[in-house]
Amino acid sequence: MKSNPEQARLKQSIDNKGWKTWGPYLSERQWGTVREDYSPYGTAWDSFTHDMARSRAYRWGEDGIGGISDSRQTLCFAMGMWNGKDRIIKERLFGVSGVEGNHGEDVKEAYYYLDSTPTHSYMKMLYKYPQNEYPYTELVSENRKRTKLNPEYEIWDTGLFDQNEYFDIYIEYAKVEENDILIKVTACNRSSEVRQLNLLPTIWFRNTWSWGYPDFKHVPSIIGKDPKRLNIFHKSLGNFYLYYGGNPELLFCENVTNNERIFNKKNTTPYPKDSINNYIITGDRDFVNPQMEGTKTSLNYLVNVEAGGSETITLRLTNKDLNEGLNEFHELFNLRQTEADLFYESLLHEIKDEELKMIQRQAYAGMLWSKQFYYYNVVEWLNGNPSEPPPPESRKYGRNHDWKHLVNGNILSMPDKWEFPWYAAWDLAFHCVPLARLDPMFAKRQLILMLREYYMHPNGQIPAYEWNFSDVNPPVHAWGAWKVYQIEKEANDGVGDTDFLEKVYHKLLMNFTWWVNQKDAGGNNLFEGGFLGLDNIGVFDRGQTLPTGGSMEQADGTAWMAMYSLNMLRISLELSKKKPYYQESASKFFNHFLAIAGALANISEDHLDLWDNEDEFFYDVLHVPDQHSMRLKVRSMVGLIPMFAVEVLTPDLLSQLPDFTRRLDYVIKNRPELASLISRWYEPGKGETRLLSLLRGHRMKCLLKKMLDEAEFLSEYGIRALSKYHLNNPYEYTVGDTVFTVQYCPAESDSNLFGGNSNWRGPIWFPVNYLIIESLRKFHDYYGEDFKVEHPTGSGNMHTLKEISEDLSARLMKIFSRDEHGRRAVFGKFEKLQNDPHFKDNILFFEYFNGDTGAGLGASHQTGWSGLISDIIAQSDYKKFWIRNEEMSNTQG
Repeated sequence: MKSNPEQARLKQSIDNKGWKTWGPYLSERQWGTVREDYSPYGTAWDSFTHDMARSRAYRWGEDGIGGISDSRQTLCFAMGMWNGKDRIIKERLFGVSGVEGNHGEDVKEAYYYLDSTPTHSYMKMLYKYPQNEYPYTELVSENRKRTKLNPEYEIWDTGLFDQNEYFDIYIEYAKVEENDILIKVTACNRSSEVRQLNLLPTIWFRNTWSWGYPDFKHVPSIIGKDPKRLNIFHKSLGNFYLYYGGNPELLFCENVTNNERIFNKKNTTPYPKDSINNYIITGDRDFVNPQMEGTKTSLNYLVNVEAGGSETITLRLTNKDLNEGLNEFHELFNLRQTEADLFYESLLHEIKDEELKMIQRQAYAGMLWSKQFYYYNVVEWLNGNPSEPPPPESRKYGRNHDWKHLVNGNILSMPDKWEFPWYAAWDLAFHCVPLARLDPMFAKRQLILMLREYYMHPNGQIPAYEWNFSDVNPPVHAWGAWKVYQIEKEANDGVGDTDFLEKVYHKLLMNFTWWVNQKDAGGNNLFEGGFLGLDNIGVFDRGQTLPTGGSMEQADGTAWMAMYSLNMLRISLELSKKKPYYQESASKFFNHFLAIAGALANISEDHLDLWDNEDEFFYDVLHVPDQHSMRLKVRSMVGLIPMFAVEVLTPDLLSQLPDFTRRLDYVIKNRPELASLISRWYEPGKGETRLLSLLRGHRMKCLLKKMLDEAEFLSEYGIRALSKYHLNNPYEYTVGDTVFTVQYCPAESDSNLFGGNSNWRGPIWFPVNYLIIESLRKFHDYYGEDFKVEHPTGSGNMHTLKEISEDLSARLMKIFSRDEHGRRAVFGKFEKLQNDPHFKDNILFFEYFNGDTGAGLGASHQTGWSGLISDIIAQSDYKKFWIRNEEMSNTQG
C-alpha cells in the first residue's frame, strides 16, 4: 500500500486515542438491551421500550442517528429531524422488538453507511426520512398479525418511498485534528414539491451524575450565550465548542428522565430529556430552558427545500477557542474526502472492476461505522445505582449473575448496532478479518480484549453475548487471531507481529482447556457445545436440556475442536521459528488433533460413528438413557463443518522445526492407527508435505458431492445451511406426543427456536461459506492441479478445488453485484431498491441470505460478518469473476 496521510494517522493512533478519540461510537439502539433492563424477570424488550427512550435517561450507553462520541462516550452528537407530521421527532432508529416481530426484532428504517476511513478522519452515512407520517403503529400491528410462515412487514412494504416523498439526509464528518471535527448535513428533497423540514443537530452528555457515585457527581454544561457557538464543559474533557452556521433556534434541556411520564413521579427538573421533542411537536416554548443552558442541546434549523433541491448546514465541534469557527470549512472538508479516496485507491488498487470496488468500499464503511462504546459492569448492574431503589432480588440469580468479574468499557466491533448493539464472540473473530486489512492494530486489540481478565471468565470461557454470556459459541478465536496475523504479515512484507500472536496464544490455552474439561462429557474426544451459534439448525434447541434426556455428540462441536487444535498447532509452529521451545506446545496440539480425528473416524470402534457410511455424511449422535444411540440424520452445515479442520505442513516449514518433525515422524512410524489419519505427499527435491485433516480423500469427495449438488447444498448464491433434500423429505423425530421436524426453509425461520429471528435451515450464511472457501484452498495447496471433482454435481464438468473456491466466491459476490438485468439479488422483490437511482447503488449487508434467491434477510446492517464479502473480493481472482460467473451459469442452464 502506498503511503498516504490516512496511513500516517493510523500509525499515530494507538488504541482509541489520538485520531481515533472521536468516532461513530454511539449505539443505534440502547433501549431493549439487557443492560438497561431492570425488570424482575429479564424481559428486556418490555422493561425499556422505544416509546420510553425519548423520555428516559439511559444508564449504560447512548444512541442516535449517524452519531459520534468520544471514546468514553462522555459527549455525544447525533442528528434529529422532524417532517412536521410525525408524533415525535426522529432522534433514534425504530424497529419492532423481539416480542413484536413475527421473526423477532428488526429495524424498520432506511439508512446506509457509505464511507469511512479507519481513523474516522472522514465519514459519510445516508438516512432516508419520509415526508409523510412515519407508520410506527402500522409496522408493529402488521408484523404482529403475521405468522412465522409469512415474511416480515418491512419499511418498503408501507409505500412510504414509492412516490419519492422523502428526504435524503447525508451526514458527513471530517476531522481537522484529533479533537476538531467538521460536520456537514445535507437534506435532499426527492419529491416534486417544496417541503419543509426541521433539522436538529443535537449534542448532549451521557448522564453519569444521576447514578449516585461520589466520583461521578460532576454535572457538565452546555451554554448558548455566545454568538454562533455553544460553550461545552466537562471536567474530564475540558472545554469544547460547537460552532454553527445560519441562524438556528437554540433549544436546551437536561439529559435526565421525565419521571412524570415514565414512573408517574415528581421530576427533578422542569426540562427533562424529552423537552426538545415536546417543544418541536407542540410549539410550547415553556418546555425548553429559557436560560439557554443544560446537558442536552439541539439547534433547530427550519428549512424549506425546493423540489429536487437540497439544503446544507455546517458545524464544527472542537476544543479550540476560535474567532471564526467555520473559516475554510469546505477546503478542509474536501481535503479529508480526497485523502479518504487516496487511502482506498491504495488499498483497492488491484481491483479493476468498479462494481466490486464500490461493494467492497461500502462493506468497509459498514465495518467501521459499526464500532461502538460498550459499557457493562456486571456487579454494578446487579446491585443497581446508589441513588435508586435496588433491583429485584431475582436479579442476583438471573441472567449473567455468575459473570461478576466482567467489567467492559471499550470500543468494540458490533455485529449490527441496531439489532445486535452488543458484541458476540464468534462474530467478532470474523469481523477482524476485513478489519485487519483496514486497521490491523484495531483488529488485534479486538481479539485481545475478549481474552483479558475483565472479559474472559476465570474458568477460561469467552463471553458469548450479553443476553447470556454463558452460551457457547464456536471456538474460532484462535482462527481469527491467525488470520489477522497472516493478513498483517503479508502487508508488512513477511514480517509478522509475533508478540501479538504469543499474547493471544497464552490466553487461548485457558479457553482450550475449558472446552476440553467442560464440553467433552464422555471424555472420548467427541464434543457437545450446545447450539454453537447455529440457532435452529438441529432437531432440538441444542442450547437447552434435551427433551429426550441423555446427551448428544455433535459433529460440529467435534469438528470445531479439531479446527481449534490445528489453529493452536499452527500458531505454535509460527512461534517456534523464534522460540524453539514452542515445538513442545505444537506437539501437544498435534496429539489433541489426532485424538479428535481418531474419535471422529472411530478407529477404536468403541462408539456409534458420527459418519454414516450409507448416506456418506456426518451427523450428530443422540444418546438416550436405556436406549440405543442413534444418528440424527439431518443434512445440514453441521455435517460440512468437519471440512474446516485442515492444515498443510510443507517441507520448508518442517525443516525449520526439527523437534516437532521428529514427533511427527515418530507417530507415523510407530502408531499406524494414527498415521492413517495423516496424508502425505512426497515430491522429489522438496520432501514430504503432510495434510492434517478430518477428511481423507474418500470422505472429502463424499462431502463435496453433496455440497456441490444443486438439489442439496449448492445455491446460485453460495452454500446453503441445510440441504434442499429436506424440502420434500423433512426429518422427523418423535418424543412422546411431540413431533420435532426439520424441513428446508430458505428464508425467514418458521420455527420459534431461539426466538425465530434467524434461520439455519436453508439460508446462506457468510461465516461458514468463508470457511468453506478457505478450506478448499488449503486442500488445493495439498492436492494440486491434478485433483479434480465434478462441479456442479451431475454436470460432468471437472474442476480443481481452487476453481471451485473461486466459483463459490463468485456466487457470494452475485448476491450484491448487478446481474445482466441490472438487479441485485440482495434487494429481492423490492423494485424501488432495484431500479431507483437514489437506492440501487446503496448496498445493505444482511445477517443471512435466501438460499434460493439470494435476497437479504434478518438484521439488515450486519456488516459484521457479511462484511467478509470485502475479503472474498480481496482474495478472489476478480479478473475471472464475470467470465467464471457466466460460464457456471451456462453450465447450470
